[in-house]
Amino acid sequence: MGNTKNLSDNEGIEKLKDLVDDIKTCLFCTNITDIPFKARPMATLDVDDEGNLWFFSNKASDKNDEMKNNDAVQLVYAKNSSNEFLVVNGKAELVNSKEKIDELWTSMAKAWFPEGKDDPNISVIKIIPKDAHYWDTINGKVITLFKIATAVITGNPSDVGVEGKISV
Repeated sequence: MGNTKNLSDNEGIEKLKDLVDDIKTCLFCTNITDIPFKARPMATLDVDDEGNLWFFSNKASDKNDEMKNNDAVQLVYAKNSSNEFLVVNGKAELVNSKEKIDELWTSMAKAWFPEGKDDPNISVIKIIPKDAHYWDTINGKVITLFKIATAVITGNPSDVGVEGKISV
């Protein structure tokens, strides 16, 4: 069993930033209104102060085409080792901004864009969250495992986690 703690405004944005900064990679899902929807792993570059999430993508990718036809996306983050989980539903926007590319650029991005910041194939995706839901442990992994073990032995439910909606 766990606690419910819904977060909004600055508290919600801080929780979103903390979880995304810790997990980094998500399953970036497009065509979420169709079955099967499309999912692929993608590294999140940043969560800004408004709660928007930022990614690089190849201009010719299927996901860019899919977002032009349907801008609804879902991002699924999971870090089993620390029992942290986050699902973000939002709207995708393709941003054409050299300044944003410069701001978000990392040396790792060169693996996908060999010509660097000036690669003609680079595009920027901004995800504007509509809603999000998180699951997290209250006390960290070691104490959580101890509480789970104690609950199994005693038969008494354990209060090991917290979950809630994030509104930004």
